[in-house]
Amino acid sequence: MTKVAGLGLKVIPVMDILDGTVVHAVRGRRYEYKPLQSVLVRSSDPVVVVDAFKVLGFGELYIADLDALIDCTSDFELFSRLTAWGGLSLMVDAGVTSIERAERLLENGVSKLIIGTETLSAKDFIAKAVERFGSNRVVVSLDLKEGRVFVNTGVDNSIDPLRLLGEFESMGVLEVIVLDLVRVGSGEGVDTEFLKRAISETGLSVYAGGGVRDIVDLVELKALGAAGALVATALHTGKITVEDLKREAFI
Repeated sequence: MTKVAGLGLKVIPVMDILDGTVVHAVRGRRYEYKPLQSVLVRSSDPVVVVDAFKVLGFGELYIADLDALIDCTSDFELFSRLTAWGGLSLMVDAGVTSIERAERLLENGVSKLIIGTETLSAKDFIAKAVERFGSNRVVVSLDLKEGRVFVNTGVDNSIDPLRLLGEFESMGVLEVIVLDLVRVGSGEGVDTEFLKRAISETGLSVYAGGGVRDIVDLVELKALGAAGALVATALHTGKITVEDLKREAFI
């Protein structure tokens, strides 16, 4: 894939859903997550939160279905309701491990399937998903914990993350999310050194997830050549404002 120069950074808000409630994710410690408290909206109802993002001018939303990631259960109808209500494009990580599960998500309004290494049982599933649904509908999430690949038992966790990205690229993947779970909700900043290498040493469009603190981080990610950034905590605390994003032409 040849990267296209001159494209702006896409800022995508994140919504983590657990037991039908939007929660505040911190460092991947999912059993400790609390209902969302935000300067943007006075509710943790997914429909209300989606509506707020739509009003603010976002066109795309990343959803982590934590029930699916924890015990492989999903409220597929919720995605249909969110799409119909908010009109946003949904990219969803719902622990996709089978073509059948992927099809159900797409049938219920999901625009892009996120396949995360955390739940990946075999690497060749990614190639099968790309072949079945197309490169534009499959996004791989390289899930990391302190620089190591966070994987299910079906993938070698000692593999070099950059080598793994190269394997995904060879399978026809176009877009990847580099998601450092330890940095999620931490306000510690993103791992710019690894992102630099991922961007320069592959032909992938790279999205940064976990640790974005403020508008300065987003400007730096744009300068690095990142395709986009997933943002949650900094939006909900007001450290990144809509005015900031509009000033930098991120929305």
